[in-house]
Amino acid sequence: MNSTVDAHHHLWDLELTPQPWIEGDLAPINRNFHIDDYIDAAGDHVGRSVVVQTVADPGETPLLLSIAERTELIGGVVGWVDLTADGVEDRIGELLSSSGAEWLVGIRHLVQDEPDPRWLCRPDVRRGLDALGRAGLPYDLLTLPNQLEAAIETVSALPAVSFVVDHLSKPSIADGTLEPWATDLARLGRFPNVTCKLSGMITEADWSTWTVDDLRRYADIALDVFGADRMMFGSDWPVCLLAGSYDRVVETAHELTAGLDTAERDAVFGRTATRVYGLDRRGPGNDRSPATT
Repeated sequence: MNSTVDAHHHLWDLELTPQPWIEGDLAPINRNFHIDDYIDAAGDHVGRSVVVQTVADPGETPLLLSIAERTELIGGVVGWVDLTADGVEDRIGELLSSSGAEWLVGIRHLVQDEPDPRWLCRPDVRRGLDALGRAGLPYDLLTLPNQLEAAIETVSALPAVSFVVDHLSKPSIADGTLEPWATDLARLGRFPNVTCKLSGMITEADWSTWTVDDLRRYADIALDVFGADRMMFGSDWPVCLLAGSYDRVVETAHELTAGLDTAERDAVFGRTATRVYGLDRRGPGNDRSPATT
């Protein structure tokens, strides 16, 4: 079996889960992307995948779980829950006892869309994150560089929660900016309960002119900060289609990691995601004990 894991992709049906964020320059992806489309795009590149939420809609996660139940390729679902809600523990419990719950491997909220750069530091958010940790569910951090300070403080305050940084926290690759992103990412990477996805880079670069070299120093910084054992590949399909095909994303990831040895590449392209998301424990009848990082 192909051991490669795509730790970050999306699926949506606009009639079932509208995607209000798809507007303006994002118009090329303003259509349905179903599981068959993903299977065709991924081809022989991956053996398992993790599908990730896109909207703050409680109805989206059950839909993704139902797809995972009937799709061998999907190894896990990163869903959504309102972390700030009263009784958030009960809401998490409902998800974990719902149909398809065996495939729920994490939770995410689009922190990047929150106008308050310190949203992660709010007491109600911290309470929700703590509940995720007690439930054994990792939390995907979708942050912008100016939100990294709040992420650092939050990760420090919640050492029992497993955090996964999406898209390297979206550095400004298009204009070549490194700081303060690089310094803040290094500070975040000092915490052992944080891992990072090698994902989403080409859409932070110039969509039409980017090269592998444009991405290389950002990837090198992240790999130096986290090491291969705390990095995982993600395609960010179909968002990646704004700047390149699935094939090109995979080829680029392999070029960016060409300097790693075999064991390190195995970690980036499968072992880290499998460990952090507990993919080997997913499926009917399997143990759902918390993953550790």
